Amino acid sequence: MHDRQVHGSHAIDINAVPADSHSAREREGRSSAGLGNRLRYGFGTDVGLVRELNEDSFVAIAPVFAVADGMGGHEAGEVASSICVRTLEASSITAGTEPHVTVEYLEDLIDQVDQRIRSEAGGDAGTTLTGVVLVEESAAPHWLFFNVGDSRSYRLSSGTFGQISVDHSEVQELVDTGQLTEDEARTHPRRHVVTRALGAGDDTEADFWLLPVEDGDRLLLCSDGLSGELTDDEICSILSIAAEPQEVCDELIAAALRSGARDNVTAIVVDAATREADDAATPGAEDTTTTPFRGFFAADGIGPAGWRRP
Repeated sequence: MHDRQVHGSHAIDINAVPADSHSAREREGRSSAGLGNRLRYGFGTDVGLVRELNEDSFVAIAPVFAVADGMGGHEAGEVASSICVRTLEASSITAGTEPHVTVEYLEDLIDQVDQRIRSEAGGDAGTTLTGVVLVEESAAPHWLFFNVGDSRSYRLSSGTFGQISVDHSEVQELVDTGQLTEDEARTHPRRHVVTRALGAGDDTEADFWLLPVEDGDRLLLCSDGLSGELTDDEICSILSIAAEPQEVCDELIAAALRSGARDNVTAIVVDAATREADDAATPGAEDTTTTPFRGFFAADGIGPAGWRRP
């Protein structure tokens, strides 16, 4: 039942610009706010071992990375999550025409997602959204994280691992008020009930976090199909593997499958390093300067410009 899988990997020096180019490649190099940082990233999604449909969608196009987990039943959740990632993919962030991505810009973009889902699905569908954009703040690269719902963003940095996002869920509210422990929340019967979502309900407000990029950062964006199967300790252990992001991403999904994969499982792993550190770690490595690889999966099968998955 879990034969529908999407995965891939890419490396990109998002600050380097060919001297003779005035194309979209050059515009993306400027607007990605790399400031000497090199990104490597891998991604994947799997329908899991129980569900018949994959309602997760994702976009991994530097400088934006995001996972959306649709909800609403047959053909509803996949529509909502797909609208979400298509809106991000079509935005000026990935087009390289938005040189200074701000919280206000993302708030407007997320509001567009909410309105489009309500218009197309009539209030019968919703989606979570968790993601990050690499931005420039005070002449330095920063991660601008955003989140609505219970999909998650994690960061492993300088040996310290932690969840960046905060779940918008009933069990998280019970944990915050001391009525549940973290362990109890993992098995609580209402652990999948979210308190914020795009396209459904009254509360669609996103949370934001701005954090400086550290050399060696490793980020994980995932649906609750992964975080619900693996503990934070298990996730940290896999993220700590000294391997390429795609290998790490594949192992995270495989671990969730071994644990039962009762929901769709989606993950994006992003590594950041200074160009100097990356070149020192891989002397003589092939130049990875290129336009951003368009890692993209829409659960409804319709991608950018009418693309359909095979």
